[in-house]
This record gives sequence, structure tokens and C-alpha cells, in this order.
Amino acid sequence: MRFTFAEAMTDPSYYLPLAQAADAAGFHGFLVPDSICYPAESDAVYPYTADGDRGFLEDKPFLEPFSIIPAMGAVTERIRFVISVLKVTVRHPVLVAKQAASTAVLTNNRLTLGIGTSPWPEDYEVCDVPFARRGKRADESIQVMRGLLTGEWFEFHGEIYDVPRIKQCPVPTTAIPIIVGGHSEPALRRAARNDGWIHGGGDLEALPGLIARLHQLRAQENNPADPFDIHVISMDAYSPDGISRLEEMGVTDVIVGFRWAYDRAPDAEPLQTKIDNLNRYAESMF
Repeated sequence: MRFTFAEAMTDPSYYLPLAQAADAAGFHGFLVPDSICYPAESDAVYPYTADGDRGFLEDKPFLEPFSIIPAMGAVTERIRFVISVLKVTVRHPVLVAKQAASTAVLTNNRLTLGIGTSPWPEDYEVCDVPFARRGKRADESIQVMRGLLTGEWFEFHGEIYDVPRIKQCPVPTTAIPIIVGGHSEPALRRAARNDGWIHGGGDLEALPGLIARLHQLRAQENNPADPFDIHVISMDAYSPDGISRLEEMGVTDVIVGFRWAYDRAPDAEPLQTKIDNLNRYAESMF
């Protein structure tokens, strides 16, 4: 089992020392969230809270992943950075491929690219991207990114994107794992076709069924990825017996955090408390 530290919507000045502390403590990964903007008006709901309330996100700081990860990479040695998840369908995949390649090169191949389709129509509206056919857009985005991340000449002619023959340089020396977030059937199918799945939280009782379905979908693939990573949020991550249960389900990575991130109030927890919490967990679990 591998362990990923999660701390989001906190003081931006905390990220570098937290990355250093998690690296020194032995965590395998550091979770980095993504958010484009907060709309003043929206009928959409947040999919991973019980009541769908999105109010906790207002005025919370989100640093752009491809900006903060190289900064954290520069002050750490081994920890991986897991984007959870990049709203890839509101970005052009040629640009994302360039950003991901640059980030992976600067961090010595320590990027895991988690991608998803934003559930908020407002993200698409402000970025001037159609909300319709976002699933197809995600699939084609992955194809474009994978092609460009080889560093070879590549062209693509799809239903959404048309990319002339181009190549990008530099590219990382090892392939960037592309894992998919989302709990819907299309999201699970997309994950099964790629390098892994990342759980969004929400109803923890649904987790075993989601993982079981993911295994079924992978079995239907002609060439399923190996290794295939499954990153989850679960209370089982906080006890040895719970870790064993997750391993039996096929989980490879647990995501752990030490404060309730859904409070509307700003995060007032001191940096040292956060470091003490992650060190305490590391000492007791690995």
C-alpha cells in the first residue's frame, strides 16, 4: 500500500514546507487539487458532499497545479505529485500536454496526471467550451496528450479536436500515468482504459461497489494497463485492519488528510499542527 498526503484550500505559503515534510516522512504522494473559478450563481451541485452544497469552496485558495507542482518538486527529492483532478475538458489538450510534460521534466518524472470532466456548466461557459459531449472531449484529450507526450511527430483528427502534425520538446523520460476521476459509469470505463482511477470521496459505502465495477470493466479491456493504480479516500486508511481490507479490494494508494476540508470558514490550522499530524500518521502506519 502507498500513502498520499492531502491538504487543500489552505494558506498557499504552506505547500512547500508541507511537501518537504511529507517527503521526509515517507509519503509516496502529495495530492494537488484543481479549480478554475467559483461562480456567483449556479444550479449545479457538488457531487461529493451529502447535500450537494458547494458553498465551502467560496474564497478558498486553489493554486494552479502546473504552477505549484514544479515549486514543490524543487524542494523535495522523491515524493510524487498527484493532480486530483485536472478539469481537462475545459482546457485544450495540446496546452495540457505541454504543461504536463514540462512539469514532469522539472520534477524528474514525479507527476501523476489525474483528469476528470468538470461537473459545473459554469466552468465550460467561462472558458468558452461546450458542456455537451464532454465525455467524448475527455477521451479525445487523452489521445492527444498521449500522442504528444511521446515526443514524436503526432497528428489527430477527431470529432472534437483536429491537431496538425506537430511535436513537443522536451518530454519526460518515462510515461506520465494518466488516471481518471469520477464515479459515473462513463468515468469508470474511461479509467479502465487508462492507468488508474482516483476516488472522489462522498458516500464511503459505495466504494466497494465502485471498485468491483472497475475490476469488471478492466477485465473487458483487450490490453488493460499493468500496473493499474486505484487511489481512494476511506476511513479504513487510518487503521492497519482497514488498510488490509482496502488491499483485499485491490486498492494501491490511500489518500489521507487530517482536517475536515468542507468547512465554510477559512482554514485556521497552524502549519506546525499539519506537519505534526502527518508525521504522527507516518510513524504509526509505515
